[in-house]
This record gives sequence, C-alpha cells and structure tokens, in this order.
Amino acid sequence: MRSLLASLKIPFVRFILIGTVLYLGMYFFYEFYINPNTDIDEYIIDNLVGISDFVLRSLGYDLTAHEAEPFRNRIGVKGSIGVFIGEPCDGFVLFALFLAFIVAYPGALKHKIWFIPLGILLIHLINALRVIALVLIMSKHPQWLSFNHDYTFTIIVYAFVFLLWWVWINKFSPQGKKLKTV
Repeated sequence: MRSLLASLKIPFVRFILIGTVLYLGMYFFYEFYINPNTDIDEYIIDNLVGISDFVLRSLGYDLTAHEAEPFRNRIGVKGSIGVFIGEPCDGFVLFALFLAFIVAYPGALKHKIWFIPLGILLIHLINALRVIALVLIMSKHPQWLSFNHDYTFTIIVYAFVFLLWWVWINKFSPQGKKLKTV
C-alpha cells in the first residue's frame, strides 16, 4: 500500500491513473446513461452535416438531399451515394479523451476552463473537415473511402488531439515549463 501511495507522487503515474479512471468513467456514463437517454450523438452528427453542407455548397458543390429528419446523418455530392455519419464517427469519444488528458495533467484551473471547450470545438471542426474530405473522396474515388476513413483521417484526427495535448503541456502545464528549463 505504501509503494502504491509513493508511486502516486510520480506525475506520470498519477496522470495515467487519473486519465484512465476519468476516461473509463466517462465511457461508462456515456454508454449507460447519455447514449440511451439523450440525442447528443444526433445533435453532434447533425451539426457535422450542417457544417459540411455549408462548406461544400460554398465551394460550389451540388449536394444530395438529407434523408433523416429531424436529424441529418448523410451527406453527399449529387451523383454519389455520399457518406453516412454514425455515432462512432461523431467525435464524442475524442472529446472525452481530450477532456481526460487535460483534466488529468497538471495545470491551472483558470486555463482548463477555457482550453477544454476550445479544444473540443477545434476537434469538432477538424472532424467536420474529415467529413468534407470523405464526401469529396466518395464523389471522385469511392474505392479510396475505406482506407482514408479507417487510416488516414483516423491518424490525422488523433494526431490533432495529441497536438492539443502537447500545446497544453508546453504552454499551460507547470510540468512542461519544468522540462523547458532543464
């Protein structure tokens, strides 16, 4: 027991433990309460479709009609079948991962209060750019969709989350500031 308490004084161990507990707690809360009892995923997906629709129309693309009401979950360029955005792709898990990273890592609460919502917004926008890119891929080269969805954009989006965490560590965390002075 004493060695466990001593290991909690090590910042990395504390981060891993707190981050894991937070992420698992949010995951189970999502799976057993939020998902079955709210429309949060549908609102996020509808917003992704709305942003993608706006950007693609602004770029001059003619889009197919949205199928689901009151929420939209499909978007495509006219002449293609488009893409369907499901719950696993709405970014909610990324929001939770990012939130767990920032909460678990040392830093001032006054910075966490604005950095977390800003980070979630930026993750949502990069996810919208991913949807836009997938819509365009589907319209021009549908055979490339699966690879880009599963690998290219997964790597890009997760790398972006880690970039935000890196910014947090290097700009707002006392741990990052200590590393710079060494």
